[in-house]
Amino acid sequence: MRKLRVLHIYRTYFPETQGGLQEAIRQLCLATQPLEVENTVFALAREPNPAYLDLPEGQLVRAKAWLEVASCDFGAWAAFSRCRAAADDCDIIQIHYPWPFADMLLPFIRRRNQPVVVTYVSDIVRQNGWGLGQIYAPLRRYLLGTATCIVASSPNYAESSDILQAYQDKLICIPHCLADEPISASALSARWEARFGRNFFLFVGVLRYYKGLDVLIAAARQVSTPIVILGEGPEGERLRREVQRQGLDHVHFVGALADADKSVLFALCRGVVFPSHLRSEAFGITLLEGARAAKPLICCEIGTGTTWVNLHDETGLVVPPDDPDALAEAMNTLASDDALCARLGQGAQARWRECFTPEVVGAAYRNLYDKLLATESVTLP
Repeated sequence: MRKLRVLHIYRTYFPETQGGLQEAIRQLCLATQPLEVENTVFALAREPNPAYLDLPEGQLVRAKAWLEVASCDFGAWAAFSRCRAAADDCDIIQIHYPWPFADMLLPFIRRRNQPVVVTYVSDIVRQNGWGLGQIYAPLRRYLLGTATCIVASSPNYAESSDILQAYQDKLICIPHCLADEPISASALSARWEARFGRNFFLFVGVLRYYKGLDVLIAAARQVSTPIVILGEGPEGERLRREVQRQGLDHVHFVGALADADKSVLFALCRGVVFPSHLRSEAFGITLLEGARAAKPLICCEIGTGTTWVNLHDETGLVVPPDDPDALAEAMNTLASDDALCARLGQGAQARWRECFTPEVVGAAYRNLYDKLLATESVTLP
């Protein structure tokens, strides 16, 4: 097996920022490493010093983010020069869409005509409502037209995205993945169990507008089971005030936590609730974390990968979006039925092992990379 070098391009990355897509990129890099793939990640940062970091998943190359417009970070000359140098050393360029600045980078950094993989993470949702979609459309058409291959993370998203319908000839589906992890220390587990017990619902994620947390808070009025919200984000302060205003003493915010603490909470919880209600939520790494821990999942039907990970009555329950009554009913159903929780949790874990482990996803990406490099005229699966 020949060694390959892949350059991943996304607007932000660890350690400066945290999020599901950053974790998805990290997991992908770790999944392909054993298959002789050397990964580099290029990203912008507010404080990009040092510019080069050696991480377990590969090298991180950073340049300064000088400007942010509508959640899009822009860099200056250092971004072009450092990304171009990284691209000169790679066999595959992989852009994690959407990031309009990456579309601008591409014609300047692709000097050896390498295959371009676009991982299509999500449609642009919120900014379209601001009228920016039409302005960006020509640049998007350039990127997707130039791409050698477009990868959607689920068949659901590939079928429901209006944008992707024009690129069916170069579109394939490879999901995100999540590695297994060691069991956390018993002392840490005991500390969290003393605080919350073993009968609570867990939400994990950045507290953003599309996560459906207002719906979860509204549903909490009809649910007596404790709800633990793990994460921070731009909506955090407002959500805390709302919970306090409504006197929902069984809703607990624990902030951002270390991975070890997070793993313990997944192990202890009764089920995972994931109420994202907009298409900005394209997949849901949190659902994979819950499935890995053999927990029943609750999510909304929004036409994306959330309901490809979570199959109704097989791995969890699926409810309509923006429906506090339906969400509360699903939570109360799981809270009152131990046998159902066990069956759905076992189904969720079995689905993770079948579809979403590094072995499965890493092999799929290595196979794709090999095909792209084998010939200029690629017949995709």
